[in-house]
Amino acid sequence: MRYAGDMLPRRYESQRCSIARTLEVVGDRWTMLIVREAFWGTRRFDDFHRHLGIARTVLTDRLGRLVDDGILEKEPYQDHPARYEYRLTEKGLDLWPVLMALLGWGDRHTVDGPPPVVVRHRQCGGAVDDRRMCTRCGAPLGPDDVRAEVRDPGSTAAEPSVATAGR
Repeated sequence: MRYAGDMLPRRYESQRCSIARTLEVVGDRWTMLIVREAFWGTRRFDDFHRHLGIARTVLTDRLGRLVDDGILEKEPYQDHPARYEYRLTEKGLDLWPVLMALLGWGDRHTVDGPPPVVVRHRQCGGAVDDRRMCTRCGAPLGPDDVRAEVRDPGSTAAEPSVATAGR
């Protein structure tokens, strides 16, 4: 199925490769950013739209794809007019290691200065390392064990805002 904003085909049918198949699901410009927002607790269309600055038509298409692909599930929260929340499924939660790997790679190779987001263990406040372990207590961490501190991009000393990861 083609969605708004597609410039190239989504399928790599000539590739017998799990990476190519994964890119068919999450490899476009906006999809992993929507997944990131879902991990940080964003649930509603208008909040995704506000946080990402994405065109409404593109957001509608990407949310539809993520629901169709079983990454997000759509749950009604209002009847008139119909409104929905989007929540990560088990399949979506399995993207946690991918998201954390992208975050770590980006912090190391694309960011000048302190990282814009620090993911911390809720229990002790330690940062998450590149193996998804707490740097303070050594606990293995998953999305329900952490919170994201989003720092002000214009300041290195700003008080971070806190987002809740997980469901």
